Amino acid sequence: MGIKIRSGLLPLNLLIIVLVTAIILFPSNVLRIVLGFPFVLFFPGYALMVALYPRRAGMGGIERIALSLGLSIAVVSVTGLILNYTPWGIRLESILYSTASFILIMSVIAWFRQKGLAESERFGTEFQLKIPNLGTGRWDKALSIILVLAILGALGMISYVIATPKVGERFTEFYILGQEGNDRSYPSQLVVGKEAEVVVGIVNNEYETVTYRVEVVLDGVKNNEVEGITLEHDEKWEEIVSFTPDRLGDDQKVEFLLYKDEEAQPYLEPLRLWLDVTE
Repeated sequence: MGIKIRSGLLPLNLLIIVLVTAIILFPSNVLRIVLGFPFVLFFPGYALMVALYPRRAGMGGIERIALSLGLSIAVVSVTGLILNYTPWGIRLESILYSTASFILIMSVIAWFRQKGLAESERFGTEFQLKIPNLGTGRWDKALSIILVLAILGALGMISYVIATPKVGERFTEFYILGQEGNDRSYPSQLVVGKEAEVVVGIVNNEYETVTYRVEVVLDGVKNNEVEGITLEHDEKWEEIVSFTPDRLGDDQKVEFLLYKDEEAQPYLEPLRLWLDVTE
Protein backbone atom coordinates (compact mmCIF):
# COMPACT_ATOMS: atom_id res chain seq x y z
CA MET A 1 0.00 0.00 0.00
CA GLY A 2 1.49 3.30 -1.05
CA ILE A 3 1.23 6.28 1.30
CA LYS A 4 1.86 9.83 0.16
CA ILE A 5 2.49 12.68 2.58
CA ARG A 6 2.59 16.15 1.12
CA SER A 7 4.39 18.77 3.22
CA GLY A 8 3.00 17.37 6.48
CA LEU A 9 2.48 20.85 7.91
CA LEU A 10 -1.20 20.36 8.73
CA PRO A 11 -0.70 17.31 10.99
CA LEU A 12 2.38 19.01 12.44
CA ASN A 13 0.30 22.01 13.55
CA LEU A 14 -2.40 19.70 14.88
CA LEU A 15 0.23 17.97 17.03
CA ILE A 16 1.32 21.37 18.34
CA ILE A 17 -2.28 22.16 19.32
CA VAL A 18 -2.41 18.83 21.15
CA LEU A 19 0.88 19.64 22.92
CA VAL A 20 -0.25 23.11 24.00
CA THR A 21 -3.55 21.70 25.26
CA ALA A 22 -1.78 18.92 27.15
CA ILE A 23 0.60 21.37 28.85
CA ILE A 24 -2.23 23.74 29.85
CA LEU A 25 -4.59 21.06 31.16
CA PHE A 26 -2.11 18.45 32.40
CA PRO A 27 1.21 20.04 33.47
CA SER A 28 2.93 16.64 33.86
CA ASN A 29 2.14 13.83 31.43
CA VAL A 30 3.75 11.46 28.95
CA LEU A 31 2.32 13.28 25.92
CA ARG A 32 4.12 16.45 26.96
CA ILE A 33 7.46 14.60 26.95
CA VAL A 34 6.83 12.65 23.73
CA LEU A 35 5.79 15.72 21.72
CA GLY A 36 8.16 18.12 23.49
CA PHE A 37 11.34 16.73 21.93
CA PRO A 38 10.26 17.05 18.27
CA PHE A 39 8.56 20.37 19.07
CA VAL A 40 11.94 21.81 20.07
CA LEU A 41 14.36 19.80 17.90
CA PHE A 42 12.48 19.26 14.61
CA PHE A 43 9.18 21.12 14.07
CA PRO A 44 10.50 24.74 13.86
CA GLY A 45 13.28 23.84 11.43
CA TYR A 46 11.00 21.66 9.33
CA ALA A 47 8.41 24.42 8.91
CA LEU A 48 11.14 26.92 8.04
CA MET A 49 12.75 24.46 5.61
CA VAL A 50 9.46 23.91 3.73
CA ALA A 51 8.92 27.67 3.57
CA LEU A 52 12.42 28.18 2.13
CA TYR A 53 12.43 25.16 -0.20
CA PRO A 54 8.83 24.38 -1.21
CA ARG A 55 9.84 22.48 -4.36
CA ARG A 56 10.40 18.74 -4.47
CA ALA A 57 13.57 19.00 -6.58
CA GLY A 58 16.90 20.30 -5.37
CA MET A 59 17.24 18.53 -2.03
CA GLY A 60 16.97 14.91 -0.87
CA GLY A 61 15.19 13.55 2.18
CA ILE A 62 18.34 13.11 4.29
CA GLU A 63 19.43 16.66 3.56
CA ARG A 64 16.00 18.01 4.52
CA ILE A 65 15.99 16.12 7.83
CA ALA A 66 19.50 17.32 8.69
CA LEU A 67 18.59 20.88 7.71
CA SER A 68 15.41 20.72 9.81
CA LEU A 69 17.36 19.62 12.89
CA GLY A 70 20.00 22.31 12.45
CA LEU A 71 17.46 25.06 11.78
CA SER A 72 15.39 24.00 14.80
CA ILE A 73 18.34 24.39 17.15
CA ALA A 74 19.12 27.79 15.64
CA VAL A 75 15.50 29.00 15.79
CA VAL A 76 14.96 27.93 19.41
CA SER A 77 18.32 29.42 20.48
CA VAL A 78 17.58 32.77 18.82
CA THR A 79 14.05 32.75 20.26
CA GLY A 80 15.43 32.20 23.76
CA LEU A 81 18.00 34.97 23.28
CA ILE A 82 15.28 37.42 22.20
CA LEU A 83 12.95 36.41 25.04
CA ASN A 84 15.74 36.98 27.54
CA TYR A 85 15.54 40.72 26.79
CA THR A 86 11.74 40.91 27.03
CA PRO A 87 9.46 41.20 30.09
CA TRP A 88 8.34 37.56 29.57
CA GLY A 89 11.85 36.09 30.00
CA ILE A 90 12.84 32.50 29.22
CA ARG A 91 9.96 30.54 30.70
CA LEU A 92 7.92 27.51 29.67
CA GLU A 93 4.94 29.55 28.51
CA SER A 94 6.98 32.13 26.59
CA ILE A 95 9.05 29.47 24.79
CA LEU A 96 5.94 27.39 24.06
CA TYR A 97 3.83 30.20 22.59
CA SER A 98 6.63 31.94 20.69
CA THR A 99 7.86 28.70 19.08
CA ALA A 100 4.31 27.61 18.23
CA SER A 101 3.64 31.03 16.67
CA PHE A 102 6.84 30.77 14.61
CA ILE A 103 5.86 27.33 13.31
CA LEU A 104 2.35 28.56 12.42
CA ILE A 105 3.70 31.60 10.55
CA MET A 106 6.23 29.50 8.62
CA SER A 107 3.50 26.97 7.79
CA VAL A 108 1.29 29.71 6.35
CA ILE A 109 4.20 31.05 4.27
CA ALA A 110 5.01 27.53 3.04
CA TRP A 111 1.36 26.94 2.10
CA PHE A 112 1.23 30.13 0.04
CA ARG A 113 4.51 29.32 -1.70
CA GLN A 114 3.44 25.76 -2.55
CA LYS A 115 0.02 26.98 -3.69
CA GLY A 116 1.64 28.63 -6.70
CA LEU A 117 3.40 25.42 -7.76
CA ALA A 118 2.10 22.49 -9.75
CA GLU A 119 1.14 19.40 -7.76
CA SER A 120 4.08 17.44 -9.14
CA GLU A 121 6.55 20.17 -8.13
CA ARG A 122 5.48 20.48 -4.50
CA PHE A 123 7.59 18.91 -1.79
CA GLY A 124 6.15 15.67 -0.47
CA THR A 125 7.11 12.19 0.64
CA GLU A 126 5.98 8.82 -0.64
CA PHE A 127 6.67 5.39 0.80
CA GLN A 128 5.31 1.88 0.55
CA LEU A 129 3.69 0.19 3.54
CA LYS A 130 3.87 -3.60 3.29
CA ILE A 131 2.98 -6.35 5.69
CA PRO A 132 6.26 -8.10 6.55
CA ASN A 133 6.68 -11.68 5.39
CA LEU A 134 7.03 -13.95 8.41
CA GLY A 135 8.72 -16.61 6.33
CA THR A 136 7.58 -20.03 5.25
CA GLY A 137 9.43 -22.19 7.75
CA ARG A 138 8.44 -22.83 11.37
CA TRP A 139 11.67 -21.39 12.72
CA ASP A 140 11.41 -18.29 10.52
CA LYS A 141 7.93 -17.57 11.82
CA ALA A 142 9.00 -18.14 15.43
CA LEU A 143 12.00 -15.82 15.11
CA SER A 144 9.87 -13.17 13.42
CA ILE A 145 7.32 -13.32 16.24
CA ILE A 146 10.08 -13.11 18.86
CA LEU A 147 11.55 -10.09 17.07
CA VAL A 148 8.17 -8.32 17.00
CA LEU A 149 7.61 -9.07 20.70
CA ALA A 150 11.09 -7.79 21.54
CA ILE A 151 10.42 -4.53 19.69
CA LEU A 152 7.06 -4.11 21.44
CA GLY A 153 8.70 -4.87 24.79
CA ALA A 154 11.42 -2.28 24.18
CA LEU A 155 8.81 0.33 23.25
CA GLY A 156 6.87 -0.56 26.40
CA MET A 157 9.96 -0.14 28.58
CA ILE A 158 10.74 3.22 27.00
CA SER A 159 7.16 4.38 27.61
CA TYR A 160 7.36 3.21 31.22
CA VAL A 161 10.62 5.08 31.85
CA ILE A 162 9.17 8.25 30.33
CA ALA A 163 5.92 7.93 32.27
CA THR A 164 7.60 7.22 35.62
CA PRO A 165 10.78 9.30 35.80
CA LYS A 166 13.21 8.56 38.59
CA VAL A 167 12.56 10.57 41.72
CA GLY A 168 15.59 12.47 42.92
CA GLU A 169 16.73 13.08 46.47
CA ARG A 170 13.98 14.31 48.80
CA PHE A 171 14.90 17.32 50.93
CA THR A 172 13.68 20.69 52.18
CA GLU A 173 15.60 23.94 52.02
CA PHE A 174 15.29 26.00 55.20
CA TYR A 175 17.08 29.32 55.64
CA ILE A 176 16.94 32.74 57.27
CA LEU A 177 18.04 36.09 55.87
CA GLY A 178 18.31 39.59 57.21
CA GLN A 179 15.78 42.25 56.28
CA GLU A 180 17.99 43.32 53.39
CA GLY A 181 17.74 39.82 51.90
CA ASN A 182 21.28 38.66 52.67
CA ASP A 183 23.23 36.96 55.45
CA ARG A 184 24.98 40.15 56.59
CA SER A 185 21.99 42.05 57.98
CA TYR A 186 20.90 39.76 60.82
CA PRO A 187 19.85 41.54 64.01
CA SER A 188 22.60 41.24 66.64
CA GLN A 189 21.84 44.00 69.18
CA LEU A 190 18.29 44.71 70.31
CA VAL A 191 16.45 46.70 72.93
CA VAL A 192 14.34 44.69 75.35
CA GLY A 193 10.69 44.63 74.29
CA LYS A 194 11.47 45.84 70.77
CA GLU A 195 10.38 43.58 67.89
CA ALA A 196 13.01 42.18 65.52
CA GLU A 197 12.39 40.73 62.07
CA VAL A 198 14.14 38.24 59.79
CA VAL A 199 13.21 36.65 56.47
CA VAL A 200 12.46 32.91 56.75
CA GLY A 201 12.47 30.78 53.60
CA ILE A 202 11.34 27.24 52.83
CA VAL A 203 11.68 25.38 49.52
CA ASN A 204 9.88 22.04 49.14
CA ASN A 205 11.90 19.44 47.20
CA GLU A 206 10.10 16.42 48.68
CA TYR A 207 8.25 15.41 45.46
CA GLU A 208 4.96 15.66 47.39
CA THR A 209 2.76 18.25 49.08
CA VAL A 210 4.02 19.07 52.58
CA THR A 211 2.62 21.27 55.36
CA TYR A 212 5.30 22.99 57.44
CA ARG A 213 5.34 24.85 60.76
CA VAL A 214 8.02 27.26 61.99
CA GLU A 215 8.69 28.00 65.66
CA VAL A 216 10.89 30.79 66.99
CA VAL A 217 12.43 29.88 70.34
CA LEU A 218 14.29 32.51 72.40
CA ASP A 219 16.56 31.05 75.09
CA GLY A 220 14.47 27.88 75.31
CA VAL A 221 11.07 29.62 75.38
CA LYS A 222 8.75 29.72 72.35
CA ASN A 223 8.43 33.32 71.24
CA ASN A 224 6.52 33.05 67.93
CA GLU A 225 5.05 30.48 65.58
CA VAL A 226 3.95 30.32 61.92
CA GLU A 227 1.56 27.47 61.02
CA GLY A 228 -0.17 26.09 57.93
CA ILE A 229 2.62 26.58 55.38
CA THR A 230 1.46 24.15 52.66
CA LEU A 231 3.78 23.85 49.67
CA GLU A 232 3.65 21.77 46.51
CA HIS A 233 6.81 20.15 45.20
CA ASP A 234 9.33 22.74 44.02
CA GLU A 235 7.26 25.55 45.60
CA LYS A 236 8.93 28.28 47.65
CA TRP A 237 7.71 30.20 50.70
CA GLU A 238 9.50 33.29 51.99
CA GLU A 239 8.03 35.65 54.60
CA ILE A 240 9.10 38.05 57.35
CA VAL A 241 8.93 36.46 60.81
CA SER A 242 9.27 38.54 63.97
CA PHE A 243 10.29 37.87 67.57
CA THR A 244 10.52 40.07 70.67
CA PRO A 245 13.11 39.68 73.45
CA ASP A 246 11.56 40.18 76.89
CA ARG A 247 14.63 40.23 79.15
CA LEU A 248 18.08 41.72 79.28
CA GLY A 249 21.22 39.71 78.60
CA ASP A 250 24.08 39.05 76.22
CA ASP A 251 24.47 36.06 73.92
CA GLN A 252 20.79 35.13 73.95
CA LYS A 253 20.13 32.25 71.58
CA VAL A 254 17.34 32.53 69.00
CA GLU A 255 16.41 29.23 67.31
CA PHE A 256 14.21 28.71 64.25
CA LEU A 257 12.70 25.23 64.24
CA LEU A 258 11.03 23.63 61.19
CA TYR A 259 8.35 20.96 61.66
CA LYS A 260 6.83 18.82 58.92
CA ASP A 261 3.29 17.37 58.72
CA GLU A 262 2.37 17.63 62.42
CA GLU A 263 5.51 15.80 63.54
CA ALA A 264 6.48 16.32 67.18
CA GLN A 265 10.21 16.58 66.51
CA PRO A 266 11.88 19.21 64.33
CA TYR A 267 12.39 18.03 60.75
CA LEU A 268 15.78 19.74 60.35
CA GLU A 269 18.51 21.08 62.59
CA PRO A 270 17.49 24.48 64.02
CA LEU A 271 18.86 27.70 62.59
CA ARG A 272 20.41 29.96 65.26
CA LEU A 273 21.14 33.60 65.90
CA TRP A 274 22.86 35.20 68.92
CA LEU A 275 21.64 38.50 70.38
CA ASP A 276 22.74 41.08 72.89
CA VAL A 277 19.65 42.64 74.52
CA THR A 278 20.00 45.95 76.31
CA GLU A 279 17.67 48.52 77.86
